[in-house]
Amino acid sequence: MNNSRSDRIILLINKVILCLIVVLVLFPLLYVLLASFLEPNALLKKGIFISTSDWTFEGYRRILTDGSIVRGFLNSILYSAGFTIVTVLVCILAGYTLSADQLVGRKTIMVFFLITMFFNGGLIPTYLVIKDLGMLNTIWAIIIPNAINVWFIILARTYFKAIPNELKEAARIDGASEFKIFLKIVMPLSKPIIFVIALYAFIGQWNAYFDAMIYLEDQALYPLQLVLRAILIQNEVQPGMISDQLAMAELQRISEMIKYSSIVLASLPLIVMYPFFQKYFEKGVMVGSLK
Repeated sequence: MNNSRSDRIILLINKVILCLIVVLVLFPLLYVLLASFLEPNALLKKGIFISTSDWTFEGYRRILTDGSIVRGFLNSILYSAGFTIVTVLVCILAGYTLSADQLVGRKTIMVFFLITMFFNGGLIPTYLVIKDLGMLNTIWAIIIPNAINVWFIILARTYFKAIPNELKEAARIDGASEFKIFLKIVMPLSKPIIFVIALYAFIGQWNAYFDAMIYLEDQALYPLQLVLRAILIQNEVQPGMISDQLAMAELQRISEMIKYSSIVLASLPLIVMYPFFQKYFEKGVMVGSLK
């Protein structure tokens, strides 16, 4: 099919715009990656360059030799994996239930769910509830409170409503129970939405640190993001703290190396994980778009 001259011009403009967007997205990522291997003084004087004469692994060495980093990394994996499992399980079950046309009062239930997207109990009441439940300074304070996500429930509900009812009716005629229909028919068809919710939940929990800062007191339970935050604050040099200019310059150099190295370390699991979810993510994220 031959495109007209105006179509070719529009396609060319679109390609140029997309290339600019790719450059704007990739440049900061490449900058941080390369800066994590460069001496801060060389980075300041020469900028980003490929020559390995001024490259160093000192930033990564300082981070990886700190036992709190490894412990925080393992904690983050535990919290993110547990949070993802609970979130997917709860949201998929709620979405499937609300997608059933025979459910009495489903519209009223959805209204109550939607209200929670705009209003919440607030930090202090939530803290008191978690305290009364005995979840302070435990992993459950990180996994349970935010496991129910109304937006994920809406995505799951929309996806399940798109599954033909004829499949479920045929299974009911054959004597299958609702649980067996959900497990044997609906779940195998729902991989895209499951992986989308899992990816969103994992990324959100991996990057979270505020709940851990509020609910955890034992440093052995700190997730990676909170550990890195503490390290950066400890290595941050404030004006007037040190009178020796050489010592101040050295601390600033170490702080810069740790900053870039910690960003790369914290981002690595997400970068590795995303390609395995991409084929499901592209399909699941478009759920309900045509409707």
